[in-house]
Amino acid sequence: MWSDDVDEITVQYEEDGTLVVKEDAKKIIARGAWPVLMFKYREWSKTENDFGTPKYTIRKYRKRNGSYRIEAKFNIGKPEQAVEIARTLTEWADADASVSE
Repeated sequence: MWSDDVDEITVQYEEDGTLVVKEDAKKIIARGAWPVLMFKYREWSKTENDFGTPKYTIRKYRKRNGSYRIEAKFNIGKPEQAVEIARTLTEWADADASVSE
């Protein structure tokens, strides 16, 4: 279950042969012994018999005994929340960049 290669880390998940978490996108933010990855994913809804709306997660892994294991995660349940988080981080980072120039 645990990956030995950061490029192979995924949130995609099957249960009894059925895909229940579908990974739509992945971005590796940092590599090394403590990599950080962002994922866009959708979960299977049994009631709707389809994958739900996109969700997002930021995960920090730790390489231990040759394999990457999750150490921390932050889940974002709605696209609107993701937009607001991105907007706020951009605002803060832009302000910090102008101060350091």
